[in-house]
Amino acid sequence: GAMSQALAKEIPREEGAGGSRRSSWGLLVTAGVGGTLVALYAVATPFVTPALRKVCLPFVPATAAQIQNVLKMLENRSGSLVDIGSGDGRIVIAAAKKGFQAVGYELNPWLVWYSRYRAWRDGVHQNTKFYISDLWKVSFSHYRNVIVFGVPQMMPQLEKKLEEELECNARIIACRFPFPCWIPDHTTGEGIDTVWAYDLKHSRGCETKRLEITPETES
Repeated sequence: GAMSQALAKEIPREEGAGGSRRSSWGLLVTAGVGGTLVALYAVATPFVTPALRKVCLPFVPATAAQIQNVLKMLENRSGSLVDIGSGDGRIVIAAAKKGFQAVGYELNPWLVWYSRYRAWRDGVHQNTKFYISDLWKVSFSHYRNVIVFGVPQMMPQLEKKLEEELECNARIIACRFPFPCWIPDHTTGEGIDTVWAYDLKHSRGCETKRLEITPETES
């Protein structure tokens, strides 16, 4: 009788301990899953959260067709190149592989670090540079080739900024959305892959000025 009573008292305690252990494991698993989700969110969020400054400029990766269309517009071009809002660096890296000294400006530090890693992985890190910067606070005056992946809200102001800063020999390549006032000199692609190229020498009449100056310099 005493043994039976002792066993009867022990069994609930063992079951209670097991239940407690199961509860502890459940808490640990829940905490682990929760921590993993938080970590994933911390990593993924910077890649998709818009950089909020004057306009909302979300990160949308360039398609393979867009990259090829940009490279087509860069044929027979040389000199320095900049990608405004360079994202994960794929345009800058593609241009570097074609021989350009290519630079990317991107506000999102996660994307800049990832771009640097991709450039190193693809063996073009010596021909590329990536800067964490707000495009409105950067002067693009010394670039001959400018690539823009913008949104409609930013294009009018960016058009004015580039008009004021760039030299006559510059070419601006717009992807997805054209500039509102400039007339493109070249267009290629269809739909979201459309690319527009603008040569400032045409819009500013630089060729006319050069023709007027040339006879005097040669005589």
